[in-house]
Amino acid sequence: MNFKKTERLQKLPPYLFVELDRKKAEAVSRGVDVIDLGIGDPDIPTPKFIVDRMVKAVQNPSYHRYPSSEGMLSFRQAAAEWCSRRFGLSLDPASEVVASIGSKEAIAHLPLAFVDPGDVVLVPTPGYPVYHIGTLFCGGETFYMPLTADNDFLPDLDSIPADILKRARLMWLNYPNNPTAAIAPDWFFPKVVEFAREHDIIICHDAAYSEMTYDGYKAPSFLETPGAMDVGIEFHSLSKTYNMTGWRIGFTVGNREVIAALKQAKSNVDSGQFEAVQEAAMAALSSDQSCIAEMQHIYTERRDTLVKGLREIGLDAPSPSATFYVWCPVPSGYTSADFCSRVLEEAGIVTTPGNGFGDPGEGYFRMALTVPVERMQEVVERMRKIL
Repeated sequence: MNFKKTERLQKLPPYLFVELDRKKAEAVSRGVDVIDLGIGDPDIPTPKFIVDRMVKAVQNPSYHRYPSSEGMLSFRQAAAEWCSRRFGLSLDPASEVVASIGSKEAIAHLPLAFVDPGDVVLVPTPGYPVYHIGTLFCGGETFYMPLTADNDFLPDLDSIPADILKRARLMWLNYPNNPTAAIAPDWFFPKVVEFAREHDIIICHDAAYSEMTYDGYKAPSFLETPGAMDVGIEFHSLSKTYNMTGWRIGFTVGNREVIAALKQAKSNVDSGQFEAVQEAAMAALSSDQSCIAEMQHIYTERRDTLVKGLREIGLDAPSPSATFYVWCPVPSGYTSADFCSRVLEEAGIVTTPGNGFGDPGEGYFRMALTVPVERMQEVVERMRKIL
Protein backbone atom coordinates (compact mmCIF):
# COMPACT_ATOMS: atom_id res chain seq x y z
CA MET A 1 0.00 0.00 0.00
CA ASN A 2 1.04 3.58 -0.57
CA PHE A 3 0.80 5.39 2.77
CA LYS A 4 1.20 8.93 1.52
CA LYS A 5 1.78 11.52 4.21
CA THR A 6 0.03 14.88 4.06
CA GLU A 7 1.76 17.90 2.61
CA ARG A 8 1.97 19.46 6.07
CA LEU A 9 4.04 16.53 7.34
CA GLN A 10 6.17 16.47 4.22
CA LYS A 11 6.97 20.15 4.73
CA LEU A 12 8.24 19.57 8.25
CA PRO A 13 12.01 19.63 8.73
CA PRO A 14 13.40 16.84 10.93
CA TYR A 15 12.56 17.83 14.50
CA LEU A 16 15.82 19.21 15.84
CA PHE A 17 15.96 17.33 19.11
CA VAL A 18 15.01 13.99 17.56
CA GLU A 19 18.02 14.36 15.27
CA LEU A 20 20.24 15.19 18.24
CA ASP A 21 19.04 12.04 20.02
CA ARG A 22 19.90 9.98 16.94
CA LYS A 23 23.45 11.34 16.73
CA LYS A 24 23.94 10.84 20.45
CA ALA A 25 22.75 7.23 20.21
CA GLU A 26 25.22 6.57 17.39
CA ALA A 27 28.09 7.88 19.51
CA VAL A 28 27.02 5.84 22.54
CA SER A 29 26.82 2.70 20.37
CA ARG A 30 30.49 3.27 19.50
CA GLY A 31 31.34 3.25 23.22
CA VAL A 32 31.81 7.02 23.57
CA ASP A 33 31.35 8.50 27.05
CA VAL A 34 28.94 11.17 25.85
CA ILE A 35 28.28 14.37 27.79
CA ASP A 36 24.94 15.71 26.60
CA LEU A 37 24.55 19.50 26.59
CA GLY A 38 22.14 19.41 23.65
CA ILE A 39 18.53 19.17 24.80
CA GLY A 40 17.42 21.48 27.60
CA ASP A 41 16.20 18.77 29.97
CA PRO A 42 17.10 19.38 33.65
CA ASP A 43 19.17 16.68 35.31
CA ILE A 44 18.10 17.86 38.78
CA PRO A 45 15.29 15.73 40.29
CA THR A 46 11.86 17.17 40.95
CA PRO A 47 11.77 18.46 44.58
CA LYS A 48 10.71 15.77 47.04
CA PHE A 49 7.74 17.69 48.44
CA ILE A 50 6.20 17.79 44.94
CA VAL A 51 6.78 14.06 44.42
CA ASP A 52 5.27 13.32 47.84
CA ARG A 53 2.16 15.31 46.96
CA MET A 54 1.85 13.30 43.76
CA VAL A 55 2.23 9.97 45.57
CA LYS A 56 -0.65 10.91 47.83
CA ALA A 57 -2.81 12.40 45.09
CA VAL A 58 -2.50 9.46 42.72
CA GLN A 59 -4.27 7.28 45.29
CA ASN A 60 -7.36 9.49 45.17
CA PRO A 61 -9.92 7.53 43.07
CA SER A 62 -11.74 10.71 42.07
CA TYR A 63 -8.65 11.60 40.01
CA HIS A 64 -8.86 8.37 38.03
CA ARG A 65 -11.65 9.69 35.81
CA TYR A 66 -11.60 12.13 32.91
CA PRO A 67 -10.26 15.53 33.94
CA SER A 68 -11.55 18.86 32.68
CA SER A 69 -9.72 20.08 29.59
CA GLU A 70 -9.45 23.57 31.12
CA GLY A 71 -7.94 22.28 34.37
CA MET A 72 -9.16 22.01 37.95
CA LEU A 73 -10.37 25.35 39.29
CA SER A 74 -8.13 24.84 42.33
CA PHE A 75 -5.11 24.49 40.02
CA ARG A 76 -6.07 27.59 38.07
CA GLN A 77 -6.49 29.46 41.36
CA ALA A 78 -2.99 28.35 42.42
CA ALA A 79 -1.60 29.53 39.09
CA ALA A 80 -3.36 32.91 39.40
CA GLU A 81 -2.07 33.36 42.95
CA TRP A 82 1.47 32.51 41.84
CA CYS A 83 1.22 35.13 39.08
CA SER A 84 -0.05 37.64 41.63
CA ARG A 85 2.84 37.03 44.05
CA ARG A 86 5.47 36.88 41.32
CA PHE A 87 4.34 39.58 38.90
CA GLY A 88 1.59 41.53 40.63
CA LEU A 89 -1.03 40.33 38.13
CA SER A 90 -4.73 40.20 39.00
CA LEU A 91 -6.22 37.25 37.11
CA ASP A 92 -9.66 35.63 37.20
CA PRO A 93 -8.92 31.89 37.54
CA ALA A 94 -12.21 30.99 35.85
CA SER A 95 -11.82 33.03 32.67
CA GLU A 96 -8.18 34.16 32.38
CA VAL A 97 -6.29 30.94 33.22
CA VAL A 98 -6.26 27.56 31.50
CA ALA A 99 -4.19 24.47 32.33
CA SER A 100 -2.03 22.88 29.66
CA ILE A 101 -0.21 19.60 29.16
CA GLY A 102 3.10 21.43 29.36
CA SER A 103 3.34 24.75 27.53
CA LYS A 104 4.28 22.99 24.26
CA GLU A 105 0.77 21.60 23.90
CA ALA A 106 -0.89 25.00 24.33
CA ILE A 107 1.61 26.68 22.00
CA ALA A 108 0.85 24.11 19.30
CA HIS A 109 -2.93 24.32 19.78
CA LEU A 110 -3.41 28.10 19.96
CA PRO A 111 -3.16 28.62 16.16
CA LEU A 112 -6.12 26.26 15.75
CA ALA A 113 -8.24 28.99 17.33
CA PHE A 114 -7.05 31.96 15.27
CA VAL A 115 -5.15 30.98 12.11
CA ASP A 116 -6.85 30.16 8.82
CA PRO A 117 -5.10 29.26 5.55
CA GLY A 118 -3.43 32.39 4.20
CA ASP A 119 -3.14 34.06 7.60
CA VAL A 120 0.34 35.06 8.77
CA VAL A 121 2.04 34.33 12.08
CA LEU A 122 5.09 36.35 13.11
CA VAL A 123 7.74 33.99 14.48
CA PRO A 124 11.17 34.82 15.93
CA THR A 125 14.17 33.04 14.44
CA PRO A 126 16.26 31.44 15.83
CA GLY A 127 13.47 30.17 18.04
CA TYR A 128 11.47 27.29 19.44
CA PRO A 129 10.41 25.15 16.44
CA VAL A 130 6.81 24.66 17.63
CA TYR A 131 5.87 28.30 16.86
CA HIS A 132 6.29 27.52 13.16
CA ILE A 133 4.99 23.96 13.35
CA GLY A 134 1.67 25.01 14.92
CA THR A 135 1.30 27.60 12.16
CA LEU A 136 2.08 25.06 9.44
CA PHE A 137 -0.47 22.56 10.75
CA CYS A 138 -3.21 25.22 10.43
CA GLY A 139 -2.29 26.13 6.88
CA GLY A 140 -0.97 29.50 7.98
CA GLU A 141 2.14 31.23 6.71
CA THR A 142 5.15 31.94 8.89
CA PHE A 143 6.90 35.28 8.59
CA TYR A 144 10.23 35.02 10.36
CA MET A 145 11.53 37.89 12.48
CA PRO A 146 15.35 37.56 12.66
CA LEU A 147 16.99 37.81 16.08
CA THR A 148 20.54 39.06 15.65
CA ALA A 149 23.31 40.21 17.94
CA ASP A 150 23.24 43.64 16.27
CA ASN A 151 19.70 44.13 17.59
CA ASP A 152 20.33 42.46 20.99
CA PHE A 153 18.35 39.44 19.79
CA LEU A 154 15.10 41.44 19.66
CA PRO A 155 12.84 41.46 16.59
CA ASP A 156 12.90 44.63 14.51
CA LEU A 157 9.18 45.35 14.47
CA ASP A 158 9.59 48.39 12.23
CA SER A 159 11.05 46.27 9.42
CA ILE A 160 8.00 44.00 9.00
CA PRO A 161 6.39 44.77 5.61
CA ALA A 162 2.95 46.41 5.56
CA ASP A 163 1.41 43.66 3.42
CA ILE A 164 2.52 41.07 5.98
CA LEU A 165 1.06 43.07 8.86
CA LYS A 166 -2.33 43.22 7.13
CA ARG A 167 -2.54 39.41 7.22
CA ALA A 168 -0.81 38.82 10.57
CA ARG A 169 -2.92 37.25 13.32
CA LEU A 170 -0.38 36.20 15.95
CA MET A 171 3.10 37.24 17.07
CA TRP A 172 5.28 34.87 19.12
CA LEU A 173 7.81 36.26 21.59
CA ASN A 174 9.98 34.44 24.13
CA TYR A 175 11.96 36.24 26.86
CA PRO A 176 14.13 35.12 28.52
CA ASN A 177 14.89 33.68 25.13
CA ASN A 178 15.63 30.18 23.92
CA PRO A 179 18.12 29.66 22.34
CA THR A 180 19.93 33.02 22.61
CA ALA A 181 19.43 33.57 26.38
CA ALA A 182 18.58 37.22 25.61
CA ILE A 183 16.39 39.22 27.99
CA ALA A 184 13.82 41.90 27.17
CA PRO A 185 14.83 45.48 28.06
CA ASP A 186 12.33 47.71 29.89
CA TRP A 187 11.27 49.59 26.75
CA PHE A 188 10.52 46.54 24.62
CA PHE A 189 7.20 45.20 25.93
CA PRO A 190 5.49 48.64 25.93
CA LYS A 191 6.49 48.99 22.28
CA VAL A 192 5.05 45.53 21.56
CA VAL A 193 1.70 46.48 23.14
CA GLU A 194 1.49 49.63 21.03
CA PHE A 195 2.43 47.63 17.92
CA ALA A 196 -0.24 45.00 18.65
CA ARG A 197 -2.94 47.63 19.08
CA GLU A 198 -1.98 49.38 15.85
CA HIS A 199 -2.03 46.22 13.75
CA ASP A 200 -4.67 44.12 15.58
CA ILE A 201 -2.26 41.26 16.34
CA ILE A 202 -2.49 38.86 19.28
CA ILE A 203 0.77 38.70 21.25
CA CYS A 204 1.75 35.21 22.47
CA HIS A 205 4.55 35.40 25.01
CA ASP A 206 6.33 32.17 25.93
CA ALA A 207 7.64 32.69 29.48
CA ALA A 208 8.97 29.17 30.09
CA TYR A 209 12.28 30.50 31.45
CA SER A 210 10.96 33.34 33.64
CA GLU A 211 12.38 31.79 36.83
CA MET A 212 15.73 30.65 35.44
CA THR A 213 17.51 33.93 36.21
CA TYR A 214 20.80 34.85 37.87
CA ASP A 215 22.85 37.64 39.42
CA GLY A 216 19.79 39.37 40.85
CA TYR A 217 17.94 39.67 37.54
CA LYS A 218 14.15 39.07 37.73
CA ALA A 219 12.39 38.54 34.43
CA PRO A 220 9.18 40.52 33.94
CA SER A 221 5.88 39.16 32.71
CA PHE A 222 4.68 40.58 29.41
CA LEU A 223 1.29 40.96 31.10
CA GLU A 224 2.74 43.41 33.65
CA THR A 225 2.94 45.95 30.84
CA PRO A 226 0.02 48.44 30.80
CA GLY A 227 -2.43 47.35 28.11
CA ALA A 228 -0.91 43.89 27.63
CA MET A 229 -4.02 42.07 28.90
CA ASP A 230 -5.94 43.71 26.05
CA VAL A 231 -3.69 42.29 23.35
CA GLY A 232 -2.17 39.01 24.48
CA ILE A 233 -1.55 35.96 26.56
CA GLU A 234 1.42 34.33 28.26
CA PHE A 235 2.48 30.68 28.46
CA HIS A 236 4.03 29.31 31.65
CA SER A 237 5.54 25.91 32.27
CA LEU A 238 6.53 24.08 35.44
CA SER A 239 9.06 22.05 33.43
CA LYS A 240 12.20 24.14 33.94
CA THR A 241 11.02 26.08 37.01
CA TYR A 242 10.50 23.00 39.18
CA ASN A 243 12.44 20.37 37.20
CA MET A 244 9.18 18.75 36.04
CA THR A 245 9.79 18.27 32.31
CA GLY A 246 8.40 14.73 32.28
CA TRP A 247 5.29 15.66 34.27
CA ARG A 248 3.85 17.73 31.37
CA ILE A 249 2.07 20.50 33.23
CA GLY A 250 1.78 24.22 32.53
CA PHE A 251 -0.76 27.02 32.25
CA THR A 252 -1.67 29.92 30.00
CA VAL A 253 -2.94 33.27 31.27
CA GLY A 254 -4.13 36.56 29.82
CA ASN A 255 -6.86 38.05 27.68
CA ARG A 256 -10.11 36.24 28.45
CA GLU A 257 -11.34 36.14 24.83
CA VAL A 258 -8.10 34.53 23.68
CA ILE A 259 -8.12 32.13 26.64
CA ALA A 260 -11.73 31.16 25.84
CA ALA A 261 -10.78 30.35 22.25
CA LEU A 262 -7.81 28.27 23.42
CA LYS A 263 -10.11 26.39 25.81
CA GLN A 264 -12.51 25.70 22.94
CA ALA A 265 -9.74 24.31 20.75
CA LYS A 266 -8.31 22.21 23.58
CA SER A 267 -11.68 20.77 24.57
CA ASN A 268 -11.97 19.25 21.11
CA VAL A 269 -8.48 17.74 20.87
CA ASP A 270 -7.38 16.77 24.38
CA SER A 271 -8.98 15.59 27.61
CA GLY A 272 -6.87 17.62 30.02
CA GLN A 273 -4.04 16.83 32.37
CA PHE A 274 -4.20 14.05 35.00
CA GLU A 275 -5.58 15.74 38.10
CA ALA A 276 -3.03 14.12 40.40
CA VAL A 277 -0.34 15.93 38.39
CA GLN A 278 -2.29 19.17 38.81
CA GLU A 279 -2.39 18.52 42.56
CA ALA A 280 1.39 18.12 42.64
CA ALA A 281 1.75 21.28 40.57
CA MET A 282 -0.37 23.15 43.09
CA ALA A 283 2.11 22.12 45.78
CA ALA A 284 4.92 23.57 43.68
CA LEU A 285 3.16 26.85 42.92
CA SER A 286 2.04 27.46 46.50
CA SER A 287 5.40 26.59 48.11
CA ASP A 288 7.87 29.10 49.54
CA GLN A 289 9.82 28.88 46.24
CA SER A 290 13.07 28.08 48.02
CA CYS A 291 13.52 25.21 45.57
CA ILE A 292 13.82 27.81 42.79
CA ALA A 293 16.57 29.64 44.66
CA GLU A 294 18.44 26.34 45.04
CA MET A 295 18.06 25.63 41.33
CA GLN A 296 19.34 29.09 40.44
CA HIS A 297 22.40 28.58 42.64
CA ILE A 298 23.22 25.26 40.97
CA TYR A 299 22.93 26.67 37.45
CA THR A 300 24.94 29.76 38.36
CA GLU A 301 27.88 27.56 39.40
CA ARG A 302 27.62 25.53 36.22
CA ARG A 303 27.33 28.64 34.04
CA ASP A 304 30.37 30.25 35.63
CA THR A 305 32.44 27.08 35.23
CA LEU A 306 31.52 26.64 31.57
CA VAL A 307 31.80 30.28 30.52
CA LYS A 308 35.16 30.76 32.25
CA GLY A 309 36.52 27.60 30.61
CA LEU A 310 35.23 28.46 27.14
CA ARG A 311 36.80 31.91 27.36
CA GLU A 312 40.12 30.42 28.45
CA ILE A 313 40.26 28.28 25.31
CA GLY A 314 39.51 31.25 23.08
CA LEU A 315 35.74 31.14 22.56
CA ASP A 316 33.71 34.33 22.88
CA ALA A 317 31.20 32.91 25.35
CA PRO A 318 28.72 35.37 26.91
CA SER A 319 27.52 34.86 30.49
CA PRO A 320 23.71 34.68 30.37
CA SER A 321 21.51 36.44 32.91
CA ALA A 322 18.70 33.95 32.31
CA THR A 323 17.81 30.50 30.92
CA PHE A 324 20.20 27.57 31.29
CA TYR A 325 21.77 28.00 27.87
CA VAL A 326 25.05 29.43 26.67
CA TRP A 327 24.69 30.80 23.12
CA CYS A 328 28.21 31.03 21.80
CA PRO A 329 29.74 31.98 18.43
CA VAL A 330 31.61 29.13 16.75
CA PRO A 331 35.35 29.58 16.16
CA SER A 332 36.46 31.22 12.93
CA GLY A 333 36.43 28.87 9.96
CA TYR A 334 33.56 26.66 11.12
CA THR A 335 29.88 26.44 10.30
CA SER A 336 27.55 25.64 13.18
CA ALA A 337 27.03 22.08 11.97
CA ASP A 338 30.74 21.45 11.31
CA PHE A 339 31.74 22.65 14.75
CA CYS A 340 29.06 20.66 16.60
CA SER A 341 29.92 17.54 14.61
CA ARG A 342 33.61 17.85 15.47
CA VAL A 343 32.86 18.41 19.17
CA LEU A 344 30.69 15.28 19.22
CA GLU A 345 33.00 13.06 17.17
CA GLU A 346 36.29 14.09 18.77
CA ALA A 347 35.26 15.13 22.29
CA GLY A 348 32.05 13.17 22.90
CA ILE A 349 30.07 16.32 23.72
CA VAL A 350 26.55 16.90 22.37
CA THR A 351 25.86 20.55 21.54
CA THR A 352 23.15 22.11 19.38
CA PRO A 353 24.01 23.87 16.10
CA GLY A 354 22.50 27.33 16.09
CA ASN A 355 21.12 27.04 12.57
CA GLY A 356 18.90 24.21 13.80
CA PHE A 357 16.75 26.92 15.39
CA GLY A 358 16.63 29.01 12.20
CA ASP A 359 18.95 30.50 9.61
CA PRO A 360 20.05 33.51 11.74
CA GLY A 361 21.43 31.00 14.23
CA GLU A 362 24.16 30.06 11.78
CA GLY A 363 27.54 30.82 13.32
CA TYR A 364 26.45 29.88 16.86
CA PHE A 365 26.10 26.79 18.98
CA ARG A 366 24.04 26.24 22.13
CA MET A 367 25.13 24.42 25.28
CA ALA A 368 22.68 23.52 28.06
CA LEU A 369 23.78 23.64 31.71
CA THR A 370 22.43 20.16 32.37
CA VAL A 371 25.39 18.32 33.92
CA PRO A 372 27.08 18.77 37.32
CA VAL A 373 30.06 21.11 37.77
CA GLU A 374 32.52 18.21 37.65
CA ARG A 375 31.25 17.09 34.26
CA MET A 376 31.19 20.71 33.10
CA GLN A 377 34.89 20.94 33.96
CA GLU A 378 35.43 17.79 31.90
CA VAL A 379 33.59 19.43 28.99
CA VAL A 380 36.05 22.29 29.08
CA GLU A 381 39.08 19.98 29.24
CA ARG A 382 37.85 17.85 26.34
CA MET A 383 37.26 20.93 24.20
CA ARG A 384 40.64 22.35 25.18
CA LYS A 385 42.33 19.23 23.77
CA ILE A 386 40.64 19.41 20.37
CA LEU A 387 40.75 23.21 19.96
